[in-house]
Amino acid sequence: MRAARFHARQDVRIDDVPEPAPGPGQVLLRPGYAGICGSDLHLVHAPEAVGVDPTRPHPLTGAQPPQVMGHEFAGTVEQVGEGVTTVRPGDRAAVFPIFSCGRCAACTTGRVNACRTVGFLGLTAEGGGMSEHVVVAAERLHLLPDGVDLRLGALVEPMAVAWRAVTASRVRPGGSALVAGAGPIGIGLWFALRARGVERVVVSEPSAVRRAAVAALGAHVVDPAAEDLAKTVDPLTDGAGVDAAFDAAGAAPAFLATLASLTPGGRAVVVAAHEQAVELNPTMLVLGETEVVGSLAYLPADFDAVIAAMAEGAYDTTGWVEERPLADLLAALADLGEARASKILLTI
Repeated sequence: MRAARFHARQDVRIDDVPEPAPGPGQVLLRPGYAGICGSDLHLVHAPEAVGVDPTRPHPLTGAQPPQVMGHEFAGTVEQVGEGVTTVRPGDRAAVFPIFSCGRCAACTTGRVNACRTVGFLGLTAEGGGMSEHVVVAAERLHLLPDGVDLRLGALVEPMAVAWRAVTASRVRPGGSALVAGAGPIGIGLWFALRARGVERVVVSEPSAVRRAAVAALGAHVVDPAAEDLAKTVDPLTDGAGVDAAFDAAGAAPAFLATLASLTPGGRAVVVAAHEQAVELNPTMLVLGETEVVGSLAYLPADFDAVIAAMAEGAYDTTGWVEERPLADLLAALADLGEARASKILLTI
């Protein structure tokens, strides 16, 4: 079968690999779609940024390159292994990709997403959705109800990142928010906020392509490179500032803008990875009694919440999600790296 595999830095190939077979407690899944994530870009260009050392096995999973890629995917069950009773052939499901140790301080307090040795299918654990078949544990499947197709199912993983970040913000229905960055996570934040009753949302994005994509969905957008962000936020909040602000850009100006936009006592959520340090005078936090929290990945409950919201029609892929064949992976990675696209799903 065909599979996209990471071999080493700057070395990704579409290989022919053996067909897998499910063991006890496992299922054989045929992926329908697999999303390309920013983590996949890191894997190709800077693998250490996502915990991959090509010279040694991962400390938790034992996996090492060549690694089948793809941790955002949904597919159809084709076979079930011995002892599997929760799913059956023909079921459609999104796949929860996190591996956790169960012993560290994060795991023992319920934060398996922040496990000290966390692993991910398609990054640091065997298996990945960018393949014609994949074997996964049945317990990793989150079934998709009628009305949620495999295309939406492949978006559950990144949308769950955004859903958890909105939970971390503690913003309430009727509140207000700023989202800095309109990549897939930023768009997911906009969807999650609206699904949870937060209608007054400004999305700040310097890329014209991404700004147009989220604006077409109905978002109130601003170009931070050409417009005064405060002049957009103030009328929305009667000058009070937003209740919650999200850094989904991973750039210092975006992070600082989120802090400056908050109402006193507001909360900023950092959901993007920063490659460089940000210079900040903490007095800025003191004067506004501002809270800053980080939000990492998701828990299984976030998958379930996103799927339920999708079933209610809260998500729309029009204009920001495009499909390409698996063979076009390298070109798709290049386009995403240059912000020439918002979200690309590979058809498997």
